[in-house]
Amino acid sequence: MRVFPKIIIASIILLLWSCGNSMKPPKGKTVFRYNESAGISSLDPAFARDQANIWADNQIFNGVVQLDNNLHIKPCLAKSWNISEQGKSYEFIIRSDIFFHDSEVFPNSIGRRMIASDLEYSLKRVLNPKTLSPGAVWLQNVVAKDELNNFKISALNDTTLIIELKEAFSPFLGRLSMPYFSVIPHEAVEAYGTDFGRKPIGTGPFYFKMWKEGVKLVLLKNPKYFEKENGNTLPYLDAVAISFIIDKQSVFLEFVKGNIDFMSGIDPSYKDELLQADGSLNPKYQETINLQTTPYLNTEYLGFLMKDNKNNILLDKRIRRAINYGFDRKKMMRYLRNNIGVAGNNGFVPVGMPGFENGETQGYFFSPDSTLKLLAEAGYPEGVGLPEITLATTSAYLDICKYIQQELGKLGIAIEIDMHQPASLRQMIANARIPFFRGSWIADYADPENYLALFYSPNHSPAGANYTHFKSAEFDLLYENARAETNDSIRQQMYRRMDQMIIDQAPVIILYYDQVLRFSSKDIHNLGINSMNLLSLKNVQKNK
Repeated sequence: MRVFPKIIIASIILLLWSCGNSMKPPKGKTVFRYNESAGISSLDPAFARDQANIWADNQIFNGVVQLDNNLHIKPCLAKSWNISEQGKSYEFIIRSDIFFHDSEVFPNSIGRRMIASDLEYSLKRVLNPKTLSPGAVWLQNVVAKDELNNFKISALNDTTLIIELKEAFSPFLGRLSMPYFSVIPHEAVEAYGTDFGRKPIGTGPFYFKMWKEGVKLVLLKNPKYFEKENGNTLPYLDAVAISFIIDKQSVFLEFVKGNIDFMSGIDPSYKDELLQADGSLNPKYQETINLQTTPYLNTEYLGFLMKDNKNNILLDKRIRRAINYGFDRKKMMRYLRNNIGVAGNNGFVPVGMPGFENGETQGYFFSPDSTLKLLAEAGYPEGVGLPEITLATTSAYLDICKYIQQELGKLGIAIEIDMHQPASLRQMIANARIPFFRGSWIADYADPENYLALFYSPNHSPAGANYTHFKSAEFDLLYENARAETNDSIRQQMYRRMDQMIIDQAPVIILYYDQVLRFSSKDIHNLGINSMNLLSLKNVQKNK
């Protein structure tokens, strides 16, 4: 079998892509072009589980509420809302000037006005087990049911939507900002069935035009979009074109040549070309590329399984804390990640989360003396007699795990690294079969509760996301009280107490908090950036 050099393969990919690039908007039109190497599986918001789908869906659809770049909840389909004094009933006042995209599913192919019953339909569709939406889990345990076992979501009239909760749940509005709960027209689902994900119809700033799988997805400006900025009708762009080049080095070459307007994140294949050792932009690109950075709501960590096991040395808190003190996170970030991200010296809730911007939770710093003291207290002076500890990870994090292995070894803690395929490791972690593992948690919505839920005992895996099987009656009570607390200031204080409890009990080792990197051409303006790395293009402008 003949093996072709990588550069030839990259050239072939680009040639194939350019052949599919024939559907270009007329000259003079502003088109925002980006690439999605991972591909897009569906444009049905009920299945907007990964970033690729979410980014595309965010241009086509709207939800009841939305997040701004500071992750504050803002009106969207609902122009206002009222919450009952007990915090269990939400009344949304729906705008009356919103229309679905034009489509053959409507009379005369003209999009009709969106009304409150469309939101009722959309939310109940996600909650329907037949839909198989991964978004259902975020509402089904929160929304109340009536005597007929129907969820209490109801449109009183065209502009009023009522949602009743089982009990007060302060993060509820944050959950509603997730793309799963975007509004869709029932006519489209009835007409297209499961094919709706390839023929989407929403109310967003762009409407679906064409999708050639593996080549390109094109969205065009919605001339009837309802949002304005300083009196100007949004969006400013005429179109969005998404390509699907798999090879990331080829994507970088296309970006440098000006054929792509935007890239998110960094790949090892071009990291040292684009960035300097301190994470700043290479001076050779200062005149052509904009770099935006902000903390990313993604906590990278190592987890200890807290499940009872007489042979598990990691059940000893002193050992867990000794490991936490045993390596320099800032050094790790400097040499292994070009300082992309923030060293994990604070709590599990990442810096950048509203209320946690300054990293007030006191975490662990490199302290060899503390490690040796804790080992001695546990009966293993300088690590003598301490059994070897196995750390399970994937190839993507091997360099970090080897660094930790080397640093801990200097203090008498022997670490063996056990490599797994990502899917296999996730399954074993979910089934509580790995005593010590690498994990990460990216925020689903902008509330600290989303992170602290990983330590709530009713959420033990595999049913929930408590992969460490951490259990504390004090933590559980505080977590339940915080969810029901309607005073934001008091709730934030409770969140911080829980975060500090996690650090003190050490069921995890915080490695680092990731960072959002956005590269764009100098022709692009008002791109914005946020800690959830949500992509919103309605305010973006581009030089013609």
